[in-house]
Amino acid sequence: MFEGWDSFYLLVGSASGALIGLLFVVVTLTTNLDRSTASRGTSLYMSPTVFHFAMIVVVSAVGVAPRVGAQAAGAVIGGCALLGLAYASVVGVRLHLGRAPEPAHWSDFWLYGVAPAAIYLGLLASAASTWTAPEFAPDWIAVTLVVLLLTCIRNAWDLVTYLAPRAGDPPAG
Repeated sequence: MFEGWDSFYLLVGSASGALIGLLFVVVTLTTNLDRSTASRGTSLYMSPTVFHFAMIVVVSAVGVAPRVGAQAAGAVIGGCALLGLAYASVVGVRLHLGRAPEPAHWSDFWLYGVAPAAIYLGLLASAASTWTAPEFAPDWIAVTLVVLLLTCIRNAWDLVTYLAPRAGDPPAG
């Protein structure tokens, strides 16, 4: 099903894996933050971003795995989409309810909650297309992965630009 897509999935999956590693470096910037503030911020911002990058890695692995049938690929990708949709919904609800450690920027709800949820809905539809329109499924899956990757890159940049100025602040408490 993914014949000819090997390079694409290898590139997208590798980029996501590398960005996960860089986010682990960013976590070290939170050492000067109050522990409860850092924990709440991590659960709302950092963990979802790492999770979405990991979903890109998993879907990319399905794309390059040899001898995976269209229905099996669709089932795995659909499972990832459902899991991602649930996680993005939880993050969106928590941001909407004001569970952020500081007042959230207006864009946080949309770009950490709503956008990933919408992208996972697209990925779910793309996974379903492995049964209904298998000739278009690789294209649609690729588009949703790129949009998710770009959203995650934006969110990772948002985290870095928020945390980096605080790196020199004295430890709280």
